[in-house]
Amino acid sequence: MIKRNNATISKFIIHKVGNKFNDTKNAFSESEVQFDEASYDLMLPFLLRPFGSVVQSHRFNHHANIKLNEINTYTEDIFGDESNFIDVSKNIVKHLYEQSNSVQIKTGDVIVAIFEGIEFNEIVTNAVGIFKIESKSNFFQTYLEGNSYDVAVQQGINTKKVDKGCLILNQTDAEGPIVLTVDNNNYDAQYWINNFLNIKYANDFNSHTQNYIELCKEFSTEILKTSYGNQEQNIFLAKTVDYFKEHEFVNIENFKEEVFEDDKHKTLFDDYKKSFEGEQELLILNQFDVAEPVVKKQKAKIKTEIKLDTQIQIKLDIDAPDAASEYLERGFDEEKKMYYYKVFFNTEG
Repeated sequence: MIKRNNATISKFIIHKVGNKFNDTKNAFSESEVQFDEASYDLMLPFLLRPFGSVVQSHRFNHHANIKLNEINTYTEDIFGDESNFIDVSKNIVKHLYEQSNSVQIKTGDVIVAIFEGIEFNEIVTNAVGIFKIESKSNFFQTYLEGNSYDVAVQQGINTKKVDKGCLILNQTDAEGPIVLTVDNNNYDAQYWINNFLNIKYANDFNSHTQNYIELCKEFSTEILKTSYGNQEQNIFLAKTVDYFKEHEFVNIENFKEEVFEDDKHKTLFDDYKKSFEGEQELLILNQFDVAEPVVKKQKAKIKTEIKLDTQIQIKLDIDAPDAASEYLERGFDEEKKMYYYKVFFNTEG
């Protein structure tokens, strides 16, 4: 995540990107935007606010050499000589256009900007920002017509959220330039992350934590829920979250001992881990430090609900991993030929 207290915009330009699939064309600006005070004060936080909560960073990827990654090359050109800014920004839009190989890909405004004074990991640096505005909001505009006011509907950019955006920091580590990204329209996730930016998670404790939790979520859905039902799935997810909350680092053998009671489940988990690593083309470490912000963010996404076909839902508290096994029983009623859950409690809330 970044701090933007002292951030400023030094260069800013807007182009329009078409869709190659629909044969809609790009439209380019020939000069930078010159802000008035009001629009600048609104634009700066609009663009940078989403990155204040981004926990994980990315690095550029390429099958041969990251120096051949297009966005990596274009941002290097800008950092090396800002006089190239307008021409390079056009090339960025052309590259984005080449990735629009589906009718789902939306046309929109593309903003390319240079920011100064971005703070990341206590280091102040500059950054290139690339943003795509895909959706416009309707709003009413009042105006004076003669001696009376009238109203008209216009379309504009909603300042509450950025559809798609990335910050390429002028800061590198052993893996290359640091990239932060947001995507609030996930209908085309491959288009922005993989095809346009071609980035991967940094090889750090944030990504190790993310990968392990994703492994556990997928295991709970594909193995536990399928074979043992929702209750077993939710107990496992609650125990997983509890383990990450209680430990500063993960050891996979210790994790299995604390989370699984049945050795058969441990074996199923080991087998699934191998297949998950192969499908995702990554390596899950057997021991790593826990990234608390990642755990907090992933915890909010985990749903521990049992949805029944009788229009009844049972919501389990993910912070109480033992409650589902102690106070919830699953059975089968021979007379009704239906499954049931029995819930034990002292008082109603």
